[in-house]
Parts: sequence; structure tokens; C-alpha cells
Amino acid sequence: MANELYTRTNQKIFYAGLALESWRKAEQAQNMNALALIQAEREAALFHLYGALLGLCHEIAGYYRLPDSAAPRAESFLTASVLAAAPSQELGELVELAQSPDSWVAQLINAYAALFQPPQAGKKSKVDPATPLITAVSLDDDIEPLTHQALEVWRQHLKVLAQRFRETLSEW
Repeated sequence: MANELYTRTNQKIFYAGLALESWRKAEQAQNMNALALIQAEREAALFHLYGALLGLCHEIAGYYRLPDSAAPRAESFLTASVLAAAPSQELGELVELAQSPDSWVAQLINAYAALFQPPQAGKKSKVDPATPLITAVSLDDDIEPLTHQALEVWRQHLKVLAQRFRETLSEW
């Protein structure tokens, strides 16, 4: 049982929960390094949530014996071409969620991809020639970071989705 595909998905959902719990504790602790701890736990939770999504894709791909069922990126499974090659209700639902920009799956994938982007300064046109060419950039002014609540909602959605898919994937 330990080598079943669902164990990795369950493990990643559990790890995301641990990271979210540590994040909550870091917010309450008010330590000197609280902001760093919060950011670390935010990234850890996001990493594990993406891993759980990938694990769910592996479960579906394994059940339906899809080609390249061990692809290392969830996006590899969540395309119309993969769905057309091997149609399934579960994969169809995930593809639809991934392609809808407002869905939690699309937001999760985009947030995970953003982890690998370097910080970028805001774009401003230079008006005054006396303005220095090099200016300080504050990382605190970035886009509003993901909230604890948003990641917990994604975790719950992923958990429910996995349970529902497993009911349809199991053979009676």
C-alpha cells in the first residue's frame, strides 16, 4: 500500500497542512524573524499544494494508463490535447479548472510558477534627467502575497476533489 499513487497525494496535502499550521504559529509568535518564517511557510505550503495537485494528476494518469503518466509537472496533464487523447471525467474537470483563470487550480498553478520568478521593480518612465539611473527596490511593495486563508481553502478543495475522484476511480 505504501507505493500506491494516492499516498503521495495524501502526504503532500498533509505536509501543506503542517506548513499552514507553522505559518499560523509564526504569525502569533511575533518573533523578530516572524516575517521570514511566514514567507518560508507560505512557500512551503504552496510547494506542497502543487505537489498534491501533481500527485492527483499522477493518480488519474495511473488509473487510466495515460502515456507519460510520470510527468514531473501538473501542467503536462492539464491540457486539451491530453484530455482528447484519453478522455476521462476526472481529467476533464481538472483541465476545465486549470483553464479557467479565476479557478483555484489556475491560481495555484500561477502562484507556484511565480515562486521561480525573480523580483521585478515596477516599471516607470523616466521623466526627469536628474533622476538617478539606479534606484533602490523594496521587495515589500510586491503584489499582495497569498493569504493563509486562501491556501487553506485551496488545500480543502484539493482534499475534497481527491476524495471525490477516488470514489469514481475505484473499482467495485
